Amino acid sequence: MATKSTRKFTVLDLLGLDLKEHNDLHLTCIGGRAGLNRQIKVPDINRPGLALNGFYENFAFQRVHLFGRGETAFLHKLADEGKTEALEELFRQDIPCVMFSHGLNPTDDLYHLAEETGCPILQTSLPSSEFSSRLIRALSNIFAQREIVHGVLVEVFGIGVLLRGDSGVGKSETALELVERGHRLVADDTVQLHCASGNFVNGEAANRALGHHMEIRGLGIINITHLFGVGAIRDTKQVQLVVDLEEWDPDKEYDRFGADERTVELLGVHVPNLVIPVKPGRNIPIIIETASMNERLKKMGYFSAKEFNESVIKWLESENARNIYLRRRQAFRQEASYEDDE
Repeated sequence: MATKSTRKFTVLDLLGLDLKEHNDLHLTCIGGRAGLNRQIKVPDINRPGLALNGFYENFAFQRVHLFGRGETAFLHKLADEGKTEALEELFRQDIPCVMFSHGLNPTDDLYHLAEETGCPILQTSLPSSEFSSRLIRALSNIFAQREIVHGVLVEVFGIGVLLRGDSGVGKSETALELVERGHRLVADDTVQLHCASGNFVNGEAANRALGHHMEIRGLGIINITHLFGVGAIRDTKQVQLVVDLEEWDPDKEYDRFGADERTVELLGVHVPNLVIPVKPGRNIPIIIETASMNERLKKMGYFSAKEFNESVIKWLESENARNIYLRRRQAFRQEASYEDDE
């Protein structure tokens, strides 16, 4: 069952995030180190322009507070005029930390107040807009709903496919065959799902250290990275298709047309779902490859099953129209022949 993240996340944890390339926050602590254990409780930021003007009604004290060029210029204006009341009120609030973008430095007044109250001061070289988007993205991922499911996550033709099923049904063997055919493994056995934005679900290994290993019955534990290279793995992938593998049940009616779109709910998001029966002689990997390509076609606006259904309906309608026409024509001829005989 999906549960909200209850992890305690501190300012020190934020500084320690291992983010790469376009996700890197470029954060350093330049003051208030005594408060690095303060918790960040919401995945959002606040620009304290109104607070610096003394307006604290509905003040978002639980958010991290970002000072850009405008707020920093106003800080210097307050310092020149000797007005510190609003700034003192800011640090009387239980705020997690203050941040300065563009590599800007705080005023002496703010620095001393932060040191006295134990409020961390962080600095980034990034501009405000870019830093805000990166920080919200990072915090949204940290505070996202999470769920651990039993299954295998693979990327097939760019589609993230989550394989589910009872133990021993052949999930890992199917994934191994897909990897051998050039596709990529994300996680085997336990997959951690998380929903950051509310409209798509990402999956990754529940244990990063063990994520790219597979357990094959009769063979044991194998390392996919060592056997197939780094091109055969990836760390995370959006779940775009859920495939349930189950033993073939001769008494069960399986979908043979695919006109009805079946979905399954993962963390509140509806994801396309297929049920594939497994029995000797069925090539499950190639069925999953075909299902992945078909899913890509659907995302491009081409739905094979619906088009087939519409073609059949048009054919039946045209066949009925032709039969009606022929019957009426025959009746007309018979009527004309009867009149001639008279």
